Amino acid sequence: MISLPTYFIHISDTHIGPTKDYRRHGFASYPCAQKMVDIINAFPHRPDFVIHTGDVVTNPHDDSYKLAAELFDQLDVPIYFATGNHDTAKDIRKFLKMGPKTDLMDDELVYRFDVNGERFLVIDGRADDTLDPHGNISEPQLEILRRECSAEGPPLTIFLHYPLWPINSTWFDSHMMVINAAELHDVFLQARNRLRGVFHGHIHMPLQMVKDGISYTCAPSTFAQFAAWPGATQPAFVPDAPGYAFVQLVGDQTIVRQHTFEREEFSDEDTAERTLPQAVGFREPIRKVVPDPTKTE
Repeated sequence: MISLPTYFIHISDTHIGPTKDYRRHGFASYPCAQKMVDIINAFPHRPDFVIHTGDVVTNPHDDSYKLAAELFDQLDVPIYFATGNHDTAKDIRKFLKMGPKTDLMDDELVYRFDVNGERFLVIDGRADDTLDPHGNISEPQLEILRRECSAEGPPLTIFLHYPLWPINSTWFDSHMMVINAAELHDVFLQARNRLRGVFHGHIHMPLQMVKDGISYTCAPSTFAQFAAWPGATQPAFVPDAPGYAFVQLVGDQTIVRQHTFEREEFSDEDTAERTLPQAVGFREPIRKVVPDPTKTE
């Protein structure tokens, strides 16, 4: 069966805070997310859905999720979410509406949905806090994924928050990947002949790579981008524009168009690359709203 053309918009790492004027590393996240919603609703070609690959909020607090829910409820098309290291599956289920789907686990946010004969699979890579900002796929989830990623079936696209592979930047390669990436990749290889691609976020930059015939694509953050130069031993933000990807599944092609848009608010202190003093632990403690002034970020 030949699938109909399917279009989706890939966004990631909105990092919405408890108030609309919340700023992270000098950047205002909410105005950019609002502009992203406006862009989607005015898009020249209506997408079938939006996928958000995690870090909806910065801290998993009720006020942040309520603000996110109010924002994404403005979308004219269905939206789906993956769990980021700043999110919790429980809060996403509680606060955020999603399109029709089939849940595959009760505790972790793992589910599938179908559009125009295409199969979409969302994976939960959120690891224990002690492993943050790494991702990890639990053994019960791997068992489910082995069944879902069989050799036979409809065209398949996979979403998760975390990258699997090194990007040739020392700090990122040491801290940001899925810990059991090789095992997860082996699961994906089962479906290689029907797998259109794997889409993720977490590293705040547009990036594509291919491994063993499988395409891995990262969407930029909707508000702030990381630098990840070869040999870099600390993470840094750069004043690159917010962005998103428009993905087209047409025939046997997967077409990914990366777009940027003008930032709504920008801090003068961030007109140049700025190194972050904290090397690990991007996720702040659960339910903490105001950062501890005794700790650097």
